[in-house]
Amino acid sequence: MSDLPHPTAQRLRKPSWRDSRLLIGLLLVLASTAIGAYAMSRADDRVPMYAAKAGLMAGQPLTSEDVVRVDAQLGDAGRDYLSAEGGLPAQFFVLREVRAGELIPMSAVGPRDKATAQPVTLQVDATSASTLQAGSVVDVYVNRPAAPVKGSVGSTDFAGPNLALEGVTVVGLSQDDNVMGGAGDTRPVQVMVPKDKVQTLVGDVDLGAKITLVAVPGAVAPKTS
Repeated sequence: MSDLPHPTAQRLRKPSWRDSRLLIGLLLVLASTAIGAYAMSRADDRVPMYAAKAGLMAGQPLTSEDVVRVDAQLGDAGRDYLSAEGGLPAQFFVLREVRAGELIPMSAVGPRDKATAQPVTLQVDATSASTLQAGSVVDVYVNRPAAPVKGSVGSTDFAGPNLALEGVTVVGLSQDDNVMGGAGDTRPVQVMVPKDKVQTLVGDVDLGAKITLVAVPGAVAPKTS
């Protein structure tokens, strides 16, 4: 019987830094760690911004009571919104409507000289004001006194109502619960008036014009409080 060759047992060798499989495995671990860290950093890449606590309307001053701080991830778009990192700018006014909960765009706020509307308090027909609330959108009708007829005495005649303003927002009403809205009664109501209309409206008030507010059906602006 011939002798069969016996395989020689080989000793196991410790892996070397020169082993390509070890290097590839190490690179994969490092890559996955880096990707995970980057993903986590991007997930928490949020910055403090201001959002409207309640509805903001054109012309009102912007105060700390009107805003709430939120953390948002906006990336490059962050420069387009009002940042909360440096505090609220002083003497800022709302230039256009911002709905409750929305981030405040930089284009929607600015200094007083850029405001396009001003709050004006009007003594209006109490009956027309009885169904209104802050945030109601109304048309403003002005009934100017007619030119007096020579020799006439007694009650003032009026020329007939004219539409003075369309779609303006009520921002405040009298809290007097005793105002019943009877014939001839009036009630103070504050509305936002475009700057270029303020002078004419004030002139009508000074002339003793009757002012009536008519609600625009289905139109309600965001509440201010």
